[in-house]
Order: sequence, then C-alpha cells, then structure tokens
Amino acid sequence: KYEGQLFDNDAKKDVYAAWDPSQPRSPLNFNPFETWEGNSPDASGFYPGEGGYKDPIRGDVSFQKMMDERAESEQRAANPKPGDVPGAPGCRN
Repeated sequence: KYEGQLFDNDAKKDVYAAWDPSQPRSPLNFNPFETWEGNSPDASGFYPGEGGYKDPIRGDVSFQKMMDERAESEQRAANPKPGDVPGAPGCRN
C-alpha cells in the first residue's frame, strides 16, 4: 500500500490497523512494528535480506517524535491485537 511512498509512523499505524494476525502474512497483511533479527520490515512486509525488500522512504524524526513513538510502542505491546500470539499466521515466525 505504501511502496514508493512515505512509510512513516502514521503509515505504519494505518497498516497496523488493517493487520489481521489470524490471517496469513502477506504484503498487505503484516505488522509493520514487528522486528526480525533487529530489523523492521519495509512497506510490503519484507525484511532486509529477503528477496522483495525495498528500502522504505522514511520521514524526518526529532527526539520528541521518537519519544512519542516509543510511548505508542509501549501501549501496543501492553495491549496486543486479539490473535497476536507467537505462531499466529499473520506474524513472522
């Protein structure tokens, strides 16, 4: 959805809102905040080293934005989506 476009925190939140962890992982169904070996996925859910990976267009960040994103991340971790469990079809396993 955001390939070739700005893939900032707002775009990631949009992708996350549409993500269904009970459905198979795909370029349109993935958790953009999920990391794999310390890396974040691109705008299509691929990680560095995978065949379809494309470096996403990232937005500018400031310390305040990073702190806001950290708070959001902690909130997501404390309140995962229903079905967001290890081994779920929509997660990177």
